[in-house]
Amino acid sequence: MDNIYSTAKVHPEPNISWSLEPELTDIMATSRSYKRLLYVWEAWHNASGVPLRDYYPRFVELSNNASQADGFDDTGADWRSWYESTTFEKDIEDLYRTIEPLYQNLHAFVRRKLYNQYGPKYINLKGPIPAHLLGNMWAQTWNNIYDMMIPFPDKPNLDVTDEMGYNATHMFYVAEDFFTSLNLEKMPDEFWSGSMLVKPEGREVVCHASAWDFYNRNDFRIKQCTAVTMEQLFTVHHEMGHIQYYLQYKDQPVGFRRGANPGFHEAIGDVLSLSVSTPKHLHAIKLLETVTSDPEIDTNYLLKMALEKIAFLPFGYLIDQWRWGVFSGNTPPERYNAEWWYLRTKYQGICPPTGRTEEHLDAGAKYHIPGNTPYIRYFVSFILQFQLHEKLCMAANQTGDLHTCDIYGSAEAGAILKKILQTGSSKPWPVVLQDAIGTDKMDATSLMKYFEPIIKWLEKQNVNETLGWPDFNWVPPIPEGYPEDIGKTVCPTMILQARSLQSLTVVL
Repeated sequence: MDNIYSTAKVHPEPNISWSLEPELTDIMATSRSYKRLLYVWEAWHNASGVPLRDYYPRFVELSNNASQADGFDDTGADWRSWYESTTFEKDIEDLYRTIEPLYQNLHAFVRRKLYNQYGPKYINLKGPIPAHLLGNMWAQTWNNIYDMMIPFPDKPNLDVTDEMGYNATHMFYVAEDFFTSLNLEKMPDEFWSGSMLVKPEGREVVCHASAWDFYNRNDFRIKQCTAVTMEQLFTVHHEMGHIQYYLQYKDQPVGFRRGANPGFHEAIGDVLSLSVSTPKHLHAIKLLETVTSDPEIDTNYLLKMALEKIAFLPFGYLIDQWRWGVFSGNTPPERYNAEWWYLRTKYQGICPPTGRTEEHLDAGAKYHIPGNTPYIRYFVSFILQFQLHEKLCMAANQTGDLHTCDIYGSAEAGAILKKILQTGSSKPWPVVLQDAIGTDKMDATSLMKYFEPIIKWLEKQNVNETLGWPDFNWVPPIPEGYPEDIGKTVCPTMILQARSLQSLTVVL
């Protein structure tokens, strides 16, 4: 399954192939053509997901056999045990319900802007949003469509991609500098010699960014097909956060060389990104020309952050909800795709832009499904990172609103992080959290505090909008002439016929 995913290609015309990285990802991020986005979305989901359909039920069976041999009911129960809570599922649901009103306000605002862009034919102001219009192949983050959403477009552009002028390696040095400013570790020589920081020529690789611990206390690497963008700069900090964790707990016994729980591991680099993304820090590292205290700039900034952080939360929640159902047998193979889209519509308020059937396995178009990487850790990390951020900002003696805090250069903040990281998993995570920030519970209070100004602003924008998607079962139409603006196609007649088949078999 991993090989299928990593070698999947889309063929828009003879002798031309597009990989997920960089071609398809770039199109999803930058194109504003409904038809072009639809073609790319459907082609990737067919090319990567459909071939997995015959393998996944057998994989589920084998995975459950392994977990049952370890005394668990199924693999989902095995994964949930890592969080050391008998009420974990309820705890996560309660956390989600806390932030759901913010998500629904963001969704309503984005839906209205997309309505203004694409019109009433393709956007229903009381329905879910077509999944291909949100700037990302999986609609998991929406910051790539920020240019369509900017509240105050005359203010300085907070997407500094065009200002970066870096190469990929320099982006990792920028991240290293942030860690060392907190009195944390530099990267060892083996990191720089052994990591894959750009996509190699002449061979296939899984481009999904990942960090690796070789458990010999000196060899730690990142594998990433790095593009020079602001979004990827945050990804670099995220992956370097994993490496920093490895470096800090490397002297623990092997069994404790893990995060306090999986969400801790995902949160560390993202905590730093909350500082890196501030206009104050971007100005300090010469990526933003000027920075002033301005409510309109703050609104622009917080909306951009909400498109990344708040938009992600339901997606981060539902992927493992789907897998827990699959592993337990409550979602049998004949309902894999139906349940996937039920959960995506229920929680995210998005819908497939073309008809999907049980011949498809659209979950398989996301790396973590064929790669068998648990996903609830990312939801947990998005809650934890704001709790940690607030505590680190207090240690750094930062004043002002939480979203303006930059902890760069604070050894006091670094000392708190170091205590968490060096512990690894040698103590239960509630104890680690209690020692670090004074509470043993995950809660969304810090997240809501961070986004409070944009919550109020969105509520004002949405006075006349429908919150949620009561037209739950609405699906968008197929555009006329689809996909006429892609350029040449392998066989236009076949693609037009594929509209009635609700698939693009030609791109498989």
